[in-house]
Amino acid sequence: MSWGTELWDQFDNLEKHTQWGIDVLEKYIKFVKERTEIELSYAKQLRNLSKKYQPKKNSKEEEEYRYTSTRAFLATLNEMNDYAGQHEVISENMTSLITGELTRYVQELKQERKSHFHDGRKAQQHIETCWKQLEASKRRFERDCKEADRAQQYFEKMDADINVTKADVEKARQQAQLRHQMAEDSKAEYSSTLQKFNSEQHDHYYTHVPNIFQKIQEMEERRIVRIGESMKTFAEVDRQVIPIIGKCLDEITKAAESIDHKNDSQLVIEAFKSGFEPPGDIDFEDYTQPMKRTVSESSLSNSRGDGKSEPKFGGKSKGKLWPFIKKNKGAGPEDFSNLPPEQRRKKLQQKVDELNKDIQKEMDQRDALTKMKDVYIKNPQMGDAASVDHRLAELAQNIEKLRLEVQKFEGWLAEVEGRLPMRTEQARRQSGLYEAQNTSAVNSCAQDRESSPDGSYTEEQSQETEMKVPATDFDDEFDDEEPLPTIGTCKALYTFEGQNEGTISVAEGEMLYVIEEDKGDGWTRIRRNEDEEGYVPTSYVEVYLDKNAKDVYKSLQKIS
Repeated sequence: MSWGTELWDQFDNLEKHTQWGIDVLEKYIKFVKERTEIELSYAKQLRNLSKKYQPKKNSKEEEEYRYTSTRAFLATLNEMNDYAGQHEVISENMTSLITGELTRYVQELKQERKSHFHDGRKAQQHIETCWKQLEASKRRFERDCKEADRAQQYFEKMDADINVTKADVEKARQQAQLRHQMAEDSKAEYSSTLQKFNSEQHDHYYTHVPNIFQKIQEMEERRIVRIGESMKTFAEVDRQVIPIIGKCLDEITKAAESIDHKNDSQLVIEAFKSGFEPPGDIDFEDYTQPMKRTVSESSLSNSRGDGKSEPKFGGKSKGKLWPFIKKNKGAGPEDFSNLPPEQRRKKLQQKVDELNKDIQKEMDQRDALTKMKDVYIKNPQMGDAASVDHRLAELAQNIEKLRLEVQKFEGWLAEVEGRLPMRTEQARRQSGLYEAQNTSAVNSCAQDRESSPDGSYTEEQSQETEMKVPATDFDDEFDDEEPLPTIGTCKALYTFEGQNEGTISVAEGEMLYVIEEDKGDGWTRIRRNEDEEGYVPTSYVEVYLDKNAKDVYKSLQKIS
């Protein structure tokens, strides 16, 4: 099977076919190039996706990654980053091994094809030139033969005419002989040209053309083999990264299997455990006695240990177990006394650990500078030993400050853990966490409360306020206190459902009495009748205060 013998007369079709082959190769190069762009784009999107869900440094999200489920998710994000890297490898290898190599090969192929078809056209032009020479020789031979025949006929005519002179006849005979000679010469030339042409034609169709077409056939077959090898490389590039991608997926599976639901549940306990004991039973309060409500020592107020009686609320009590736990706002006190005991202990321990790490860093710097100073003392040419004294002094001061901080936090930590006695009354007064026991319970309740998003009241909880204060005669007198006087009226602007203890429900447009104005916590105390009073959000009512009644109320507060 040879194009030179089978397709000897298909020069133009072979030229079109080989051009089509180059077009196919270029199309395949374009396909691979677009595939590499897709791989790069996919890798970039995967990396961006992984980066998007990575926890932000020094944020609350970073703390959430102590749970096994979130750590597994973080491992998944890291593996996806490696997974994206393998797609970048695919793109790089395809670019270098396929598109780059084939692009160079196409240029070489075009040059080779151009050379072969140039040789083919040159051979075609040569045979055409030989053909033209043969045709010219043939026409010349034909013309000379006709001229010789005409000269012979003219001679015979002159020879037969008795009126023509002998000289004319001789001239005609010589002319006829000349024409015959010319015809013989043309015949010999034509014969020679014909033989030469036949030889050239034989060489053309049996030697030159087959050789050229054979080269073109080999070129085309190499192109076909090359595109096949490139397709194999295309698959092999993918196959090479499959083991690594498999490892990435195995690591994701391993991370998923490392999730421990029991451990996560324990971490939730450690994160949110308050250290409080559940409240005891609430004693029955006998309302048959006129306006005397005895507060049991096992009630919520005493279980919280604030030493204060619950205010007399006649409204509906739809309270929670801990209706007055204040929610933290802002930075909070330095000793974390705003937190429940267990959470406070954890925060103090964390602070101590952080300070110890800072001390270690400062000490490492100090040791390094000390060594440097020793080197300078032994080798003065390397530097001035006095130049590091100022920095060493700064480090010593920093270490001393940090140690004092550690002692302070360790003292608070020991206090929480029960290794040291609680603060004295005087210390609590100084810290601002102590409330005088002779303050009105109603006023203390209103002042210590602030609104929360769900409309509930909250109360400051601290280690100091958890101390039990025994009931006194003053408490009994407080229980028998007369109801607060009204200091004005108010109109409900909106309906409010008082679902927590201490609140009262009001309907839009309802008129009620004001018995305690807003003290900056966002709540106003109102009364509907003798048995129904409680707190409502100040923004829900329009207050109309009686100036004289307000002045009397303030005077009574000062006297009490």
